[in-house]
Amino acid sequence: MKAIQITEPSVMKVVDIEKPQCGADEVLLKIHYVGFCGSDLNTYRGLNPMVKMPVIPGHEIGAEIAEVGSSVPGHLCPGMAVTVNPYTNCGHCPSCKNRRYNACEHNETLGVQRNGAMCEYIAIPWQKVIPIGNISVEHAAIIEPMSVGFHAVSRGQVVDTDVVMVIGCGMVGVGAVVRAVTRGAKVIACDMDDEKLEIVRGLGADYTINSAKEDVKQRLAELTDGEGVDVVIEAVGAPATYQMAIDCVSFTGRVVCIGYAKQDVSFTTKYFVQKEIDIRGSRNAQPEDFEGVIRYLEKHNPPYDILISNEVTPEQAEGAMQQWMQAPAKVFRILVRFV
Repeated sequence: MKAIQITEPSVMKVVDIEKPQCGADEVLLKIHYVGFCGSDLNTYRGLNPMVKMPVIPGHEIGAEIAEVGSSVPGHLCPGMAVTVNPYTNCGHCPSCKNRRYNACEHNETLGVQRNGAMCEYIAIPWQKVIPIGNISVEHAAIIEPMSVGFHAVSRGQVVDTDVVMVIGCGMVGVGAVVRAVTRGAKVIACDMDDEKLEIVRGLGADYTINSAKEDVKQRLAELTDGEGVDVVIEAVGAPATYQMAIDCVSFTGRVVCIGYAKQDVSFTTKYFVQKEIDIRGSRNAQPEDFEGVIRYLEKHNPPYDILISNEVTPEQAEGAMQQWMQAPAKVFRILVRFV
């Protein structure tokens, strides 16, 4: 069967691999769409230390059940449209014992620590298969990245009296904006791209700040009467945005970090103590975050034509990745179509 493989930095190929067999506790999925995400881009650029090449990328999945194993429960059946929870959990580490399976110490994410879903078929343990209801199999490919943003809002314990600032309005940031809005919070979105800021305004953000054109702290002071924001969600992963999060959060506020900074970040730590802030990591997503995204997409009609920047065939995938490298700020999601 056909698969996309990153063989070395800046080299992506379409290869032929063996079609997987469906085990007793597995579901065989016919892949329709898979999204490229930031980790795939970093793998292609040779900047993902967790990847061993060659690797098949992809963990943002829209698929159809082709076959079920003999031990699979009856609620999963052939022909059903699904997505996938792409993370593993060992069940024994401290995270798993605390039922925070998304942060399993030994997690292996599809397309990162193990081969992913950019192929015609993939066999998955049935527990990781998620029916998508009335959502199209194409749009299912954005569920996973949005769920990461949903999880960050849960980590921030956002409530309707909070003012929330989301730094970075890519697909994960979009998920954070949407979830904070649905919880009734006042939402301030910050990015360097006016087009992305316009999109999140359409999704419910109350205010936007272009950090390339505006003084962020001054603008926040105007919007919050100088108090800062209750929750900052950092969804970029850069030293400047990590520092911005600490500067902008209110006294006794919460900072939630999703993005991985590629280099060390220096902080003036007195703010940690003076403000008595909570700094929290947010990794991957829990099953309830996937369910929350699915309910949101079923109830609302987000601008899929904007959120999905491009759809390509496997043969066009490397060209699309190269274009993304040249203009990363202009891409939300690239979907690879296998049907």
